[in-house]
Order: sequence, then C-alpha cells, then structure tokens
Amino acid sequence: MVDLQTQYQQIKPEIDNAIQQVIDNATFIKGPQVSDFTAHLAKWLSVKNVITTGNGTDALQIALMALGLKQGDEVITPDFTFIATAEVVALLGLTPVVVDVDERTMNMSAEAVSRAITPKTKAIVPVHLFGQCADMQAIMQLAEQHHLYVVEDACQAIGAEYTFADGRTEKAGCMGHIGCTSFFPSKNLGCYGDGGAIFTNDDELAARMRAIANHGMVVRYHHDMIGVNSRLDSIQAAVLNVKLQHLDDYIQSRRQAADCYDKAFAHNPNIKIPFRDPNSTHVFHQYTIQLNGIDRDILRQKLAEAGIPAMVYYPVPLHLQKAYQDPRYKEGDFPVSEHLAQCVLSLPMHTCLTEEQLQYITRTVNQLTTNR
Repeated sequence: MVDLQTQYQQIKPEIDNAIQQVIDNATFIKGPQVSDFTAHLAKWLSVKNVITTGNGTDALQIALMALGLKQGDEVITPDFTFIATAEVVALLGLTPVVVDVDERTMNMSAEAVSRAITPKTKAIVPVHLFGQCADMQAIMQLAEQHHLYVVEDACQAIGAEYTFADGRTEKAGCMGHIGCTSFFPSKNLGCYGDGGAIFTNDDELAARMRAIANHGMVVRYHHDMIGVNSRLDSIQAAVLNVKLQHLDDYIQSRRQAADCYDKAFAHNPNIKIPFRDPNSTHVFHQYTIQLNGIDRDILRQKLAEAGIPAMVYYPVPLHLQKAYQDPRYKEGDFPVSEHLAQCVLSLPMHTCLTEEQLQYITRTVNQLTTNR
C-alpha cells in the first residue's frame, strides 16, 4: 500500500545527514530540529502557531483538553472515520455524538451536523477523510451560529486546500479554532516513528496547548493545569524537516497516480471513483473506490494473489463498534456510513508508484470487476 523504502532511497543523503546531526549533538528531546520544523511547518501552512505532539491522537486529545469542556458536554464527530476521533472524546468524559456522512465525499454531512446540535453541544470535529476537506463553509457557519468550537482532524489531509465562497483559500487544519495532524509513517508527511501536531491562529489556545502537552507546565516544575507528556522527538523532527521540503512534489505524485486510476476506472460500471469536491483540493492519502455489485472479500483475495494489496478503511462505523455501543443508536440509523463500510476499498497510493505498476493494478482490477 505504501512504499516507504523507495521514498527513503530517493532522499537518503538528506535523511541520513539530518539524523546524524541529532546523534552528533545528542539533543534527542527538544533539540533545535524540533523548533526548526515547527517554524517551517507554520510557514508552510500559513498558520501562527504549531505545537508538535507525540502522535495524532494526542494532538486531538490535547486540543479538546484546551477548550475547557466539562463532563457530559457533547462533541459531534462523523460516524465513518478512524476510531481516534471519538476515542479522545470518550476518554475525556465528554459525549461523542456521531452523524452520518456525505456519500460522495465520505466526509461529515453539514446537514446531519445541523440536526444533531443540542444545548449540550460544545464542539464539532470534522474529519478531512482520505485527503479531501469536509464542507467547512457550512460547518463554520453552524459553529458561529451556535457558538461552538471546531477542531479539525486533518490527519489524512495535510496540504489540502479549501476555497470559501468569498474566494479565501486555507489549508486543512487551519480553518477551525484548532487543527490536528498525524505524522505516522504512511501519512503524506510522515516521520520514521510516531508524531503529530496541532495548529491554531489563537495565541491563547496555543499557549494552553503547549502547557498541556508539557505536563501542564509553563514555568519548570510549576504545573498550572492538568497536562500530559506528549512531544515530537528530535530525530522525527529532523526527518520531517527534510520531507516537508518535498511535500509539494509528493502531493503532485499522488494526484498523478489518482488521475491514472480515475481514467482507468471511469467507464467501469462496478466502480465509483472518488468524488472531487470543487471547493477542496485532494491530496489522496488514500485512493478509495466504492464497489457496486462486487464481493469485496473475494476481490481483495484475488488482488492479493496477483500481488496487489488493498485495504478497507473502515469496515465498521463508530455507532456499531462494541466499545461505543449507545442506546441512542442502532443499526440502520446511519445508512450512508453503513453502506460505505460495506463497499469501500482502498488501492495502493504513495509517492513512488510507477506507470508500469499503475497499469498493472488498474488492468487487474478492471479484469476482476468486469470479467473482461
């Protein structure tokens, strides 16, 4: 699904040199590489504050902790997403409220959000799934109307850009009150271990999140609030500093691969290619198709036999997860999420796909889904 080894070989001298500098200086925690990367990422995103964290889930948790929410406060999340989005809500004693998604974009439905808002609602967590921004124009309008916080989960969409009705363009994670991302190795901007970051243009929120990520400490050994220990180490920052310089090229490579897939599957009646929202660019963290009348398990098995990996993100929506069973929800309540969970399939997507590989993948998929 992801060829990190080939990507490393292409930038090996830069990566090796960056890591060696950390080892030579022995500044493994809070070294200059961390502050350098933080500054470079903030500039690349055009955002005032970046706070690095140990991983993307920590970023989401710290963001919610900074909002001062109280037990029982409701936080709206999409039903079709990775579990971390709701996990941090539940861990903090808040109440996850799940809503259905748009079948075309597979992102949170703003109409569903509108119906889910109650007097207990305090925040919305839109997820920019698979690399494309959610309907931020409508979501931000709802947030303003109801005085709600917006915490963007941009873990799969760093670099995607959303255009508002007034022509203003902003990057994923930089539109709400807080944005979060992950640097898990397979991400579009991935390190060689775990890592994450939080973005905000609110200096007060930024100061609070920096303190929370550092044991609630502003002045050493003086703890002003309940915090956690979450930080990006210097080696990971060194890797990310190098890869950030290549990120625009990486995004372009993914889009070219997606264009190839789109063209190959355009006339396949059993495959629905990813919808591209005209208001958002797509960075294709995943290339996810929807199957029509095809047994997904059999297709995956036959693809595996042909040497082609394929993954299902995500086979069970949040409201049907055992850990999140809730008397408010039952099977059938979120038909779009349940449908997607049964029909989506993600094909190999990374920066090093060759034309030969893409032709082999698309030819094989078409043969197996159309019997031609």
